[in-house]
Amino acid sequence: MWILFATGLFLICAVLLVAEVFIPSFGMLGLMAFSCLVTGIYLFFQHSAAAGWVGVVIAMVMVPGVLITTYVLMPKTKMGKTLILQTPKSEPGGGVPDVDVISGLVGKEGEVVTMLRPVGTVAFGDLRVECMAESGYVDRGEKVKVLGIDGTQITVRKVD
Repeated sequence: MWILFATGLFLICAVLLVAEVFIPSFGMLGLMAFSCLVTGIYLFFQHSAAAGWVGVVIAMVMVPGVLITTYVLMPKTKMGKTLILQTPKSEPGGGVPDVDVISGLVGKEGEVVTMLRPVGTVAFGDLRVECMAESGYVDRGEKVKVLGIDGTQITVRKVD
């Protein structure tokens, strides 16, 4: 009968450890799991020293095994997917204009989408790129002309 109770305490400990990972309890579930584990080991030692050491070995395998399994499986659960941030999907070169594309913009005119102070966004047809005004600020809606490109920095001048 004692072995069923001690084994039950070990199982309750495992369930509480899993719950500790998923439920923010500020360590209370972990403390209850620890007390179940200690009580279970105590019951094993009450029967015999050999049974007690078997309980200690089981605990030493069970606790890390349960925690590692939980942390491996957690990101795959629905709750884990909502708790863990995913890496954003991005295209190669996203955010940095392709040099081949922007090199063809020299001499072209575009419309300022966001005010250039001195950096902002300019639309050249369907293509929107970050540009830098040659001097001063350029208001939204103004027409600008590309003067030159240095690396990925596009310099524009307001068209009068």
